[in-house]
Amino acid sequence: MELKMRLCVALLSLSLCLALMGHVRAQEEADDMEMDVEDAIDDMQEEDVEEEEQKAPTSPSVPTVTYKAPEPMGEHYFAESFDKGTLHGWVLSQAKKDDIDEDIAKYDGKWEVEEMKDTKLPGDKGLVLKSKAKHHAISALLLRPFTFDTKPLIVQYEVNFQTGIDCGGAYVKLLSQTPDLDLEEFVDKTAYTIMFGPDKCGEDYKLHFIFRHKNPKTGEFEEKHAKKPDADLRTYYTDKKTHLYTLVLNPDNSFEILVDQTVVNSGNLLNDMTPPVNPPAEIEDPDDHKPEDWDERPKIQDPDAVKPEDWDEDAPAKIPDEDAVKPDGWLDDEPEYVSDPDALKPEDWDEDMDGEWEAPQIPNPACETAPGCGPWERPMIDNPNYKGKWKPPMIDNPNYQGVWKPRKIPNPDFFEDLHPFRMTPFSAVGLELWSMSSDIFFDNFFITSDRNVAERWAADGWGLKKAAEGAAEPGLVNQMITAAEERPWLWIVYVLTVALPLVLIIVFCCTGKSSAPTSAAEYKKTDEPQPDVKEEAEDEEDKEEETETKKSEEEDSTGEAEEAAGSDNKDDNSSNEKSEDDILRRSPRNRKSRKD
Repeated sequence: MELKMRLCVALLSLSLCLALMGHVRAQEEADDMEMDVEDAIDDMQEEDVEEEEQKAPTSPSVPTVTYKAPEPMGEHYFAESFDKGTLHGWVLSQAKKDDIDEDIAKYDGKWEVEEMKDTKLPGDKGLVLKSKAKHHAISALLLRPFTFDTKPLIVQYEVNFQTGIDCGGAYVKLLSQTPDLDLEEFVDKTAYTIMFGPDKCGEDYKLHFIFRHKNPKTGEFEEKHAKKPDADLRTYYTDKKTHLYTLVLNPDNSFEILVDQTVVNSGNLLNDMTPPVNPPAEIEDPDDHKPEDWDERPKIQDPDAVKPEDWDEDAPAKIPDEDAVKPDGWLDDEPEYVSDPDALKPEDWDEDMDGEWEAPQIPNPACETAPGCGPWERPMIDNPNYKGKWKPPMIDNPNYQGVWKPRKIPNPDFFEDLHPFRMTPFSAVGLELWSMSSDIFFDNFFITSDRNVAERWAADGWGLKKAAEGAAEPGLVNQMITAAEERPWLWIVYVLTVALPLVLIIVFCCTGKSSAPTSAAEYKKTDEPQPDVKEEAEDEEDKEEETETKKSEEEDSTGEAEEAAGSDNKDDNSSNEKSEDDILRRSPRNRKSRKD
């Protein structure tokens, strides 16, 4: 019984673990975030102490996080929180795209600075893309151009797809510093140094990192794309939460891409970009051609092989089974299908146009109980003598020369750039987007060369959003229901998690046989009379004692025959002992004592 109780406790623990796994994982992320924003929240609480003392005490249903606009602390090149409520410093493009219809060529998509629709931080504003199926372009100058030298580059900003995203991007472009840079003429062909951020169309979820590399020999630029992340990005586009996107580029050519301060992609500019930064040192000679007598066949037919004389190429693959016998009751004269006697010609049937009408065919009712109908034919079986068309066996080609490949020659366009981090300086940041979804929320753009400064900015901005969203999160039951609405298969997990332990508990804990309160084995070994056990125990004991009695009587009979030749005194003693045994066996109360 103790083992069953332990098993029940283990099953209950397992079910609770399965049900709470997702919630615990989310809670762990929230706990990590609390560490990052603890200082910011403490500062705000100190500033608001006097106001809170003057206000009447309230008891809100959920914890609240007071918003305070982030302020850059340290060296930076660009910082924008939009909390002033204006587009001051930003320039809307007045240009048109080339090579497309005039109706959609203009960058006339609307931008607004406003709070999120379902904001958890009143007062927190951001840049919102308002139009769908429109071209949008907006940009702003940096405090000073960023030059790639000995310091890293950190770019980060926030995105919230408030209404989801069907097809469109939310990436930023770092516009190259050029003499002819005009933000009012910002278009898709405007030179940029780096493009970074989320993009989605259909079921293709992307997180771009593209940089334009300058060929040191030709001076031409070529786009280099980072490898696709291994992480599943779907949640960032569908959960309607604010996510922090960060790109870190280091002077040693390494890079990291983070979402919500978690690395989702990393690599090296020299090894993990497509196409590679540096071309191959050798290429195939375009003027080299395969010789006409080059033999690439590894196997050929044996020219010395001869077809055997008994090889019959005309033998069929299948032959009738001569051992088959027609089943009894086979109806040779009955067709397998007959005309439907209940079918009627349609009233609108025109024999001149449709031809002579014929009733549809149905299975012959007479064949339902018969093994078959129609002419009986022997079934076909594999022909044991079938060999098929003879072909010479294959042998190794003595003239095989391998697969031909053009010879290698030095690549005339070869160069080796070991420092692709040293990209073209950039002096502006811009959003040039086409989207089939509206209300895409952007906030807290930040560009710096100090990672600690970037993390502080993230804690003061995105960290507060994360804390506020966590405080407003629904309870465990609501979270489970919401998750199941997005993934219906979770209902099966919930049912199994609850039902399976209950069934096992009932089976293991409620269906065991009840044992007698006092077993016969617990009776003391004594000749004194003992109280009777329950009827069930007595029945089992009686059956066992009857079996032992029979065995004992057989043994006694054998012993009496052997002792018959002994003295009369021994016979009397044996008789007395046997009488005592019989008396003891007939007394149910003393059977156990006798057995012992």
